[in-house]
Amino acid sequence: MKKLKFILSGGGTGGHIYPAVAIANELKSRFPDAEFLFVGAKDKMEMQKVPQAGYKIKGLWIAGLQRKLTLQNAMFPLKLIDSLWKSRKIIKDFKPNVVIGTGGFASGPLLQMANMMQIPTLIQEQNSYPGITNKLLSKKANKICVAYENLEQFFPKEKMILTGNPVRQDLIDIESKKAEAIQYFNLDANKKTLLVLGGSLGARRLNQLIEKELKNFANLEVQIIWQCGKFYFEDYKKYNSDKLITHNAQLITVLAFIERMDLVYAAADIIISRAGASSVSELCIVGKPVIFIPSPNVAEDHQTKNAKSIVDKKGALMIRESELDSQFSLVFEALLKDIGKQEQLSKNIKQLALPNATKQIVDEIVSLIKN
Repeated sequence: MKKLKFILSGGGTGGHIYPAVAIANELKSRFPDAEFLFVGAKDKMEMQKVPQAGYKIKGLWIAGLQRKLTLQNAMFPLKLIDSLWKSRKIIKDFKPNVVIGTGGFASGPLLQMANMMQIPTLIQEQNSYPGITNKLLSKKANKICVAYENLEQFFPKEKMILTGNPVRQDLIDIESKKAEAIQYFNLDANKKTLLVLGGSLGARRLNQLIEKELKNFANLEVQIIWQCGKFYFEDYKKYNSDKLITHNAQLITVLAFIERMDLVYAAADIIISRAGASSVSELCIVGKPVIFIPSPNVAEDHQTKNAKSIVDKKGALMIRESELDSQFSLVFEALLKDIGKQEQLSKNIKQLALPNATKQIVDEIVSLIKN
């Protein structure tokens, strides 16, 4: 069998990058001598994150359409033509067996070109409400791996396979890592730990809420691991515990980014999170009690839809941003004091996990090569 070649594209946020990297890692473990190339958007975070994961990446000059009239939008047709042209050159030079897209701007022109050049393509849709890029690409794609049921209104039914979202494999067994996690984050084993996840870039409203609630958390004797995102770290790093020994001796760890997700999940007793698709899939596998606070500022309000799909099956709680001031303290304190409720949420969310997603997606890719 001649050496296999794969091009993967996905980016803009961690939610599109990590699934692409997880798929590449699984392909690599099956085909150790395969060649990989990633394609991303020039100034987005994939240009750093993909090389850190050990893969080569090329950047396209592409950005999404803004929702209002801007210079960005006026430039869009030019960027699109440039990106299609460059994608064609990348595909011609690299000669991939399959092209895989996980969403985000760059995957649009790349997969469009692959389809035109009759290279097999597979798209992986993370959300319960698909993004515009994947909706457009689905007409020509060979296979569409989805994480939620009932997406027939967006995608051709005969191409869809329900696989779930690729997640980090080190999350499958976090129970055994609790002691290591407590040591790693320097926590008090006798106190409850709250984990706050604002996504890779951060979430302003979530951060404002946590800042406002710090005194309340201290009174409840809760220690906090607070991932505030890279855009907000300068504003909130002052709350890190070593600078605030007087702060009711409360343990607070403020991080821009979390390297060891397995340990942070192992340490957590309760998690407050946005409801991006990758986070939701991870949290199902992790199986801890979750309060979702969906971002209202995303396309088609898809985070609320993602969260609702779990809440409707009694696997998590959800508070909308508009209700935070009136609801949050009550909901959090009630959950903290109700061990039965915590156990129930854990049990229910775990039943929604699809832990074999990455392997299943790669099975589908392999079947495309064989055909």
